[in-house]
Parts: sequence; structure tokens; C-alpha cells
Amino acid sequence: MLYRILFVCLALGVLSAASPLRCRWVTEEKFKEHSKNYLKQLNMMASNSTNTTGAASAEDTVAFPDALYSQASEAADEDKLAFAVQILEGVAALFEEDHSSASWEEVTMETFVNVVTQQADSLRSCLGSHNPKNMKLQRYFTRLSRSVLKKLGHSAEAWELIREQVKRHLMSTDLLISPQSSVTV
Repeated sequence: MLYRILFVCLALGVLSAASPLRCRWVTEEKFKEHSKNYLKQLNMMASNSTNTTGAASAEDTVAFPDALYSQASEAADEDKLAFAVQILEGVAALFEEDHSSASWEEVTMETFVNVVTQQADSLRSCLGSHNPKNMKLQRYFTRLSRSVLKKLGHSAEAWELIREQVKRHLMSTDLLISPQSSVTV
């Protein structure tokens, strides 16, 4: 009987340690460090941005997917991580588009994309082979590209709207993955 209890305790300990949100990248504060860095880059982009008022109509076209984040917050740790990786990859893909009209400095944008990409790669390594794609999220990023960037001609106004949406995504993703909010399995 004592061996069974010991075995159960050991198994629970191993399962807790194996949780994707207990990945070294997340627990060793590297996740937070990179998050702070890419949010800093986004804020620097905002300080170099010109404020315009016509973007509100485009913002209504592509509403922020709050429901997807609510679903993800209730998901298993691996699914939360896969969702976060997909967000980061979607953000990086947006910034690969023609940004010549954006009002921020090229080096700031490149630093931002590099940090986001490194964060996605590092989180992906915590997943192993488990990497499901959320099709609604994928369509959302496609709509951002088509309905905002392409429709507004990749203008500075379009890029400012994208920057604001991306900041909101990254902050929501940070809350989803934050070690303080994770539940030990």
C-alpha cells in the first residue's frame, strides 16, 4: 500500500514538472524578459507614429478575438502554449508585409520581429510535436492582413492600427502564459 501511494505521488510530481507551462523558457523568466522587450519595441514604434483618425472604420472590420482568448484560457497547458505560438507567428507574419509606409524606424521593427520570432521558437520547443492550429485565429490574422493592411494600402494609418492590435494580442498572450496564472497539472 505504501508503495502505491509513493508511486502516485511520484507520478503526480512528474506530470506537474512535465507541464508545458513549466517549460524552462517560461519558468526562468526568459518569457517575461522577451515580452517586456517586444512591448518596449511596440511602444517605441508608437512614439514614432503619426496619429490619424480614419482607422476606426477598419478597426470595426476586424474585431479583436476576445472569445478565442477566453477559450484558450480554459484549455490544457499544451493548447495554451500552442495558441500563444500561433499568435506570435501571426504577428511576425504581419510585420513581414510591406511596411515601407510605416512611420517607425526600420531597426526598431526588425528588433521587434526578431524578439517575437525568438519567443515563438522557444515556446514551440516546449510543445514537442503537439502544435494544433486554431483555424479561427488563422482567419483572423488573414483578415487583418487583407482588411486592414491591403485595403488601406499598407499606409502609416493601417500600420498604426496593426500595431495597436498586436500590442493587445501580446499583452493578452502574456496573461495567458504567465507562470503565475498557470495551474499545475
